[in-house]
Amino acid sequence: MELPPALREAVNRALEGVSASDLARAAASLSLRYRSETRDGKWHVANDLTARAYLAARLPATFAAVRAAMDFIAQVRPEFSPKTMLDAGAGPGTALWAAAERWPEIVSATMIEGSSAMRNWGETLAREAHVPKVIWRGGDVVAEMARQSTHDFVALAYVLSELAQDAQDKLVERLWALTGDILLIVEPGTPAGWRRILRARGALLLAGAHMVAPCPHAKTCPLHEPDWCHFARRVSRSRVHRLAKEADVPWEDEKYIYLAVSRRAVDAPKARVIASPQHSSGKVALKLCLQDGMSAERLITRREGDDYKAARRLEWGDALS
Repeated sequence: MELPPALREAVNRALEGVSASDLARAAASLSLRYRSETRDGKWHVANDLTARAYLAARLPATFAAVRAAMDFIAQVRPEFSPKTMLDAGAGPGTALWAAAERWPEIVSATMIEGSSAMRNWGETLAREAHVPKVIWRGGDVVAEMARQSTHDFVALAYVLSELAQDAQDKLVERLWALTGDILLIVEPGTPAGWRRILRARGALLLAGAHMVAPCPHAKTCPLHEPDWCHFARRVSRSRVHRLAKEADVPWEDEKYIYLAVSRRAVDAPKARVIASPQHSSGKVALKLCLQDGMSAERLITRREGDDYKAARRLEWGDALS
């Protein structure tokens, strides 16, 4: 997956004049804070250089994950057509760009981002997005929610890991109150990210939310550590992306976990592919999360005709209708 052309060009302009070595150092420092889930009261993105490093090194991957999650929502709710969205912890507007591409009918978006450095670049990039009205707000993401109104679509991407658990719980509760239809939460595809999603999932189901994706059921997750639920999306690396990450490989796999719930009941898929399908001669091995709340592995062979042809096209994360 690649960034939309308009966003890619805007990012390239944002990085003009910044040395590759400075970007690489800032990106390495930023990556360390994210991986260690540092919570020291400071913004991960505290200055302009770090914000630009984020655009170079992290934006392509987070965009790919958020966009993929939105595609999976559309598989289950193809009629979903939001007009308004709220993004809590918006960063540089990642979810805005992904939503505008997935649902171009969005006419208004409210973006909440505490880091002024990140917000400044988010506002600059958003001028190129095809959303008629985009409002940016600063301040603490949890406190700011008390001043917001209901929106059709609410997003919370790569934010929970930056908050203490009580703040996570309060934010999820408040965002659900502000959700007119669908709430999407995306986290890193780590065991810790999965546990945060499970906690949010439990609270939202108790609050009356209906599962949209990825789970094809509202029962207890059938996976147990050291296994965990997550997905992956391959991301093309631009030249500046490779330089910022000091990497030679022209792609990377962004692992993520997400949760989408709705005010409305949905027709749940029969199953979802929860690992990369394994292909061999005349066979496809699938790991599935099933509608009955169980997980299972299924081997589909060429002898199964149409089922085999369909299985060969399945990708990690796809729903089976």
